[in-house]
Amino acid sequence: MKLFRHGPAGAEQPGLIDANGILRDLTGVVADIGPATLGPDSMARLAGLDTAALPVVPADRRLGPCVGGVGNVVAIGLNYADHAAEAGLKPPSQPIVFNKHTGSISGPHDDVWLPPGAAKLDWEVELGIVIGQRAFHVSEAHALSHVAGYCLVNDVSERAYQMELEGQWVKGKSYPTHCPIGPWLVTPDELGDPQAVDLWLDVNGVRRQTGNTRTMIFGVATIVSYLSRFMVLQPGDVIPTGTPPGVGMGHKPPLYLKAGDVVTLGGRGLGEQRQRVVDSPAR
Repeated sequence: MKLFRHGPAGAEQPGLIDANGILRDLTGVVADIGPATLGPDSMARLAGLDTAALPVVPADRRLGPCVGGVGNVVAIGLNYADHAAEAGLKPPSQPIVFNKHTGSISGPHDDVWLPPGAAKLDWEVELGIVIGQRAFHVSEAHALSHVAGYCLVNDVSERAYQMELEGQWVKGKSYPTHCPIGPWLVTPDELGDPQAVDLWLDVNGVRRQTGNTRTMIFGVATIVSYLSRFMVLQPGDVIPTGTPPGVGMGHKPPLYLKAGDVVTLGGRGLGEQRQRVVDSPAR
């Protein structure tokens, strides 16, 4: 099953893609695609709907973030050995954990804002985990039962803010529009093996990233179990799982985004995103 959210920013409505690929509206069936609807019982109810009876969503309707009411974005860094190498860093022995502010979440095709004075805006295509059931001290063997589904994430990063200022990575990861998610929330049965997902990203039509989640240092089950040792993962939490090689700072010389650039990215079974980089309204 593929779920989505549509409509103006801040007023999105729930939707579902039927077996024929038609976008259907779930308004009146559930209030939103969010914490209250991501548990097994609710998801089973949605899977059993007669989709032909649901209204069709217009093709030109804006797609919003595929999950609403996100309480936390907990991300994993340097989770591909070849990405760590291009960054000049040693692959970690334990997952590197950082946060992105939830205010950075945006729709899959929304503009990405270039912060005032920013000169090192970078891209990162990632598989995102969406938590469906509370997870606290769960084993790897049971970790996947707490996952509602998966989505595509662009972990947009301002590298100077992230690496050159004192403190935590969160400063370089949290600007508004720097966490596009979607277009779809894809359920585990629909996606299949989360460790066999091809990922790619283009900038201005040139392929910059190509990878597969099979080369992740820490897989999905390990990540969920590991994080649940240190925090309670709640329904609706999103976990970007790291990026394959090809990010801008890994090029020689480095390549960074500027206003007018167009980023497109996708993953097997996850759909595609497209963003244009524009100057922040704060400029």
